Amino acid sequence: MKNVTFIEAITEAMAEEMRRDERVIVLGEDVAIYGGVFKATKGLLDEFGPERVIDTPISEEFIVGGAVGAAAVGLRPIPEVQFSDFATCSFDPIIQQAAKLRYRSGGGWTCPMVIRICCGAEIGGGLYHSQTNENWFFGQAGLVTVAPSTPYDAKGLLKSAVRGDDPVIYLEHKKLYRWIRDDIPEEDFTVPLGQAKVRREGEDLTIISYQLMMHRALEAAETLADEGINVEVIDLRTLFPWDKETVLESVRKTSKVLLVHESPKTGGVAGEIAATIMEEAFDDLDAPVWRLTGLDIPVVPFAPAMEEYFLPNAEKIAAKARELAAY
Repeated sequence: MKNVTFIEAITEAMAEEMRRDERVIVLGEDVAIYGGVFKATKGLLDEFGPERVIDTPISEEFIVGGAVGAAAVGLRPIPEVQFSDFATCSFDPIIQQAAKLRYRSGGGWTCPMVIRICCGAEIGGGLYHSQTNENWFFGQAGLVTVAPSTPYDAKGLLKSAVRGDDPVIYLEHKKLYRWIRDDIPEEDFTVPLGQAKVRREGEDLTIISYQLMMHRALEAAETLADEGINVEVIDLRTLFPWDKETVLESVRKTSKVLLVHESPKTGGVAGEIAATIMEEAFDDLDAPVWRLTGLDIPVVPFAPAMEEYFLPNAEKIAAKARELAAY
């Protein structure tokens, strides 16, 4: 085993997959000479050269559109979108091309590509560098959407994504890059797409989350344990398709559910999961399904006090869970 940061796990995954399969290429703004704006691609240019690690113009449409073309002719590209806030510039190639290529060709073509998108708040990035925006991709048929919360999963899920034949939105939370560390195996491993993980066993209520908020949920669960409230914490890991079986099994055990994410509430991932729980496990519930999310405002505030007000945190999660436990 070796101990690595979240971003080191991502770099390792790309390097290992590039060594394993010469069809894997990396492209994006500053990914080659500079090694990436967050240094996720550091060292790749030296090892694999400019034909496989490609600096591009500042154009997300070009980056993703070019990757779609590369995937269609047999390569396995990993395009990088530096910030999820600018992913809108690449919506046509993502939604209209990558997501639909297999269907529109009757299975004759696939689009094996992994779009790495840096996202997330709690880093003081302000309005154009702090959104997560997973709801833009969640539920889009033809796309797989992944949101890891640990270095182990960051590496294992990325390797699985690269080896698959479908386009994957791979969301990397910037706060996690160097804040969280993990022990991972020296040998090759993967983590299956579409499977959630129970991070903490409990009987009194279930908290469902992902990325940074999963860690905040675990912090809240530890606080609540001292008060006699035993919380189960589920890390979704893959947002679409999400692991309904694991979620419903936990719901039927605890009978109370709190969904937490940092994106705004309306139109968010939590709403779809809550609706499914109500449809398929209503008789098992002892309380309404509750959501704790970011606020329904246009941007993530820049001022530290306002960003804190916007975001869920361990204290807010614990307070909401206490209320739910007492329902």
